[in-house]
Amino acid sequence: MERMFENFLWNSRFVVLAAVVASLCSGLAMFYIATVDAIYMILHLGEYASPSLDLAQRNALRAETITHVVEIVDGYLLATIMLIFALGLYELFISRIEQAEGSETASNVLLIHNLDDLKTRLGKVILMILIVKFFEHAISMKFHGPLDLLYLSAGIALIGLAMYLSHAADAGYGVPTAKKKDATPQEEYPKGRGE
Repeated sequence: MERMFENFLWNSRFVVLAAVVASLCSGLAMFYIATVDAIYMILHLGEYASPSLDLAQRNALRAETITHVVEIVDGYLLATIMLIFALGLYELFISRIEQAEGSETASNVLLIHNLDDLKTRLGKVILMILIVKFFEHAISMKFHGPLDLLYLSAGIALIGLAMYLSHAADAGYGVPTAKKKDATPQEEYPKGRGE
């Protein structure tokens, strides 16, 4: 009875396949949507060269096109999140993907060995989406005074800090490692770049 229950518990992990397939389909749908948006944006760019447009209309079309490009990048990043999530769930709960392990062209982003790997990869892509969203809002932002410029510069500084901290966490720069017995200061605190 115990063995049967343990077998049932172990095999219950296959329910994750529903999330894997749904995430993969959602990612493919986002790739499709972003690609269609890109195609339509490129097809409408012919209007930009039209001599009938005055300067204000051309600037409006340019701003609209830049916004569309940012939305397309956002769509592709969201699709990438869903793809990484699907592959990560499959590797964590079902089985290792042997083609990815043995492939020389496989990206390290797609190789998920534990839950921390999955969180790190998803966190990086989500951070990129937030940066793209900030860029999208910054483009359309109307500046009414010096305080608006201060808010924009504070947002840019926080984005730079977030990028620095995410890079520092990956490389271990300036982040204390687990303290070893009789560890030297060099072993306890890894050197940063250029040191």
